[in-house]
Amino acid sequence: MSTSTRLALIGAGNIGQAHIDRILRHPDLELVGIAEPSASGQALAARLGVPWAAEAVSLLDQVQPQGAIVATPNTTHVPVAMACLERGIPALVEKPVADTVAEARQLAEAVARTGTPVLVGHHRRHNPINQRARDLIEQGQLGRIVSATALATFFKPEPYFEAAWRRQMGGGPILINLIHDIDMLRYLLGEVTEVQAMDSHAVRGFEVEDTAAAVLRFASGALATVIVSDATTSPWCWDMCAAEQAQYPRQNVASHQIMGTHGSLSLPDLGLWQYRGERSWHAEMTHQSTPVHAADPYTRQLEHFAQVIAGRASPLCSALDGLRTLAATLAVHAAAVSGQAITLKD
Repeated sequence: MSTSTRLALIGAGNIGQAHIDRILRHPDLELVGIAEPSASGQALAARLGVPWAAEAVSLLDQVQPQGAIVATPNTTHVPVAMACLERGIPALVEKPVADTVAEARQLAEAVARTGTPVLVGHHRRHNPINQRARDLIEQGQLGRIVSATALATFFKPEPYFEAAWRRQMGGGPILINLIHDIDMLRYLLGEVTEVQAMDSHAVRGFEVEDTAAAVLRFASGALATVIVSDATTSPWCWDMCAAEQAQYPRQNVASHQIMGTHGSLSLPDLGLWQYRGERSWHAEMTHQSTPVHAADPYTRQLEHFAQVIAGRASPLCSALDGLRTLAATLAVHAAAVSGQAITLKD
């Protein structure tokens, strides 16, 4: 009898196929079905020899998986995840957890009501680099966190914008890209309480922004500045620096910095800066790096999901976590549009 965790995939687009690739290569995971309305999705299921359905509910009832991966378009994340919860099936829901905070709250409430867990696919939390950074912060190596910076600056080629939704409000780098950096900062620094932001459409002139800058205030009192742009020739973004995905050329620079009263940390190189003795801008500083073993965060996320399904772990990014990251990201967008500071409420 197989001891593998039986997973259904709902949505076989790019990220769905990335999950399939990792499931098929993992000895303890089993793909038991694909729900995808397109002909290419049906052909993929036939090629892999697994059941296919056009709709999520049909597949869930047919194969009764132990867990389901929801990689459908954002607008359908919540209804598909709710269908999973109604059947007692834990779900890994891709980011963003929902289109709106209200929908995300409905899902978090359903998790509380049913007791069936949801893991939100903010994969950077599963990267050993970020887990080591969190350990260093919790150990007090940085003292009290004062500030942080995050750069997400890169260039999207013109063919990327042939899809009309990528030129329209909501299809830009704030909600597609910066959400990863905001979740990463929340994971390391805690809750965001206030946001101020500006955006720019100057390069391409589309309805959607091509650049945005924001200041985040955290509950601890720490401040972070974040810049995102998909119109720059630049190496300073996590995807290029952290080597999580082979399609991006590796750049040996830091994209994030966290500064504290007793030390500072650059990422993803895990460079730790501290004074040798007296803390003074005249004193010498030490610099050390603590490399960690390379690991694919998407595979680690699936392994964690299997532990969540088995009841041996709580979701590293719960539905409530996903809600809070979404709220902070939408606040950046709202602050940029309105020109007003946005206060986040729990």
